[in-house]
Amino acid sequence: MKSFIVKTFTYLSITGAILLSGARSWASGRLTYLKDSTTTQQYPAQPDDISPLLIGEHIPAVKIPAANGKIFDLNAGIAQKPTILIFYRGGWCPFCNKELAGIQSIQQNLVNLGYQIIAISTDSPDNLNKSIGKHHLTYTLLSDADLNITKQFGLAYKAPKGYDQLITASSGGKNTDKLLPVPSVFILDQNGAIQFEYVNPDFKQRISPKLLQSVALAIKEDHQGQSK
Repeated sequence: MKSFIVKTFTYLSITGAILLSGARSWASGRLTYLKDSTTTQQYPAQPDDISPLLIGEHIPAVKIPAANGKIFDLNAGIAQKPTILIFYRGGWCPFCNKELAGIQSIQQNLVNLGYQIIAISTDSPDNLNKSIGKHHLTYTLLSDADLNITKQFGLAYKAPKGYDQLITASSGGKNTDKLLPVPSVFILDQNGAIQFEYVNPDFKQRISPKLLQSVALAIKEDHQGQSK
């Protein structure tokens, strides 16, 4: 079984200077995959074994239902402004609920920096609306109930057996592959290129709102410096 070390940027402010570094490494080992019974696609059996999109790569062209049921063109949306894109498991997950509330607490600060926030989960549109009401969310929630988008981002893995009924109910019966996303955060430019990512196989560990805001600020300042 391989070990997974998050490929990410760490932004450190040292006497006004910003240090950027990135790293991703794997130990050698045998990957364990479970084959989907309805297709030839294989999905990792463990969250440690996913292969997410990397910093510098562009996200795929996708369209996905929003909480209001209307189809949202993700690529057209991010072309409007830099985007903080969040993948979370669902409104049934207490760690996800804490993350959603934390993002809401810095939402206006991120908007002031020029970003928009988009969060994607396995929840059906109806269940997305429950999360919006529960946490008074003012950013965009999208429904990847069949995990089609999660698969394209390389974040999907086979859910443990104990999750079957839960994810079937939360997805409105569309999560037929019985998959979960590894919770992740991406910062994208308007061309859809990944500028930063936080991908942690331990679903209990999320990037803090304070750190995410600091990274978003550092990326903006770095881009402003390059444009001068």
